[in-house]
Amino acid sequence: MAKEIERKFLVVGSAWRTLAQGTRYRQGYLNSDKARTVRIRTVDDQAFLTIKGPTIGVTRTEFEYPIPYDDCITMLNDLAEQPVIDKIRYKISVDGLIWEVDEFLGVNEGLIVAEVELTSEDQAFEKPDWVGEEVSGDVRYYNSSLIKAPYTSWKA
Repeated sequence: MAKEIERKFLVVGSAWRTLAQGTRYRQGYLNSDKARTVRIRTVDDQAFLTIKGPTIGVTRTEFEYPIPYDDCITMLNDLAEQPVIDKIRYKISVDGLIWEVDEFLGVNEGLIVAEVELTSEDQAFEKPDWVGEEVSGDVRYYNSSLIKAPYTSWKA
């Protein structure tokens, strides 16, 4: 069984933009129930099915499998909850950790978050200067929540 231990933060400034090239992701949810999410996603010319359990603290069970790209496109267009999440992901290495910065597009444009995957919940790490407020426990920032309440619909 795979476990994902991940912390999520808002991104501040633009210094991170020079640190990596971005990759376009399109992802949709076949089931966005918080007890068990089923996600499909394209990453360049590859596609994946991911099943995640409930989040406890900053940890959850996760399984991911490659699937045929054309099948994924059909599922995104015909079966996935709408809107589909569209984003550019930048992978930035800092002090031996990989920070994934997601710059959202479409109905979530303007939202930029950084996630770091850890080996334990209490693992110490230094936040880069461009990493701001932690939002790990705020469900509004979960990708599965952004399909129901897109960032552009939030009130200031």
